[in-house]
Amino acid sequence: MAEAKARATFIRMSSRKARLVADTIRGKNIEQARAILKSMPQKGAGIILKVLNTAIANAEQKKEMDISALYVKEIVVNGGPYLRRFKPRAMGRGVPIRRPTAHIRIVLAEK
Repeated sequence: MAEAKARATFIRMSSRKARLVADTIRGKNIEQARAILKSMPQKGAGIILKVLNTAIANAEQKKEMDISALYVKEIVVNGGPYLRRFKPRAMGRGVPIRRPTAHIRIVLAEK
């Protein structure tokens, strides 16, 4: 069975927040998944929609895949490295600010 994959790395958002969005489309067909993501207000929905569209475009490049029968077989959101920033504080100190990143991977397959 053929699969189409896409991934986005070092996305500037928390993996925990992106995972909440990813859980809503796992196992759904691509039309349902697109509709769900377009109607969600979260920042992660737009990012995951872009990755999903990339996976669909990758599936179209494979001639043996039937686009109408695709579903989200696997969607994984892992944490990436933190971007470290420092905020100046009183008396010459600096406190670290950790800005999280995430890695998103989507696998589409035919039913």
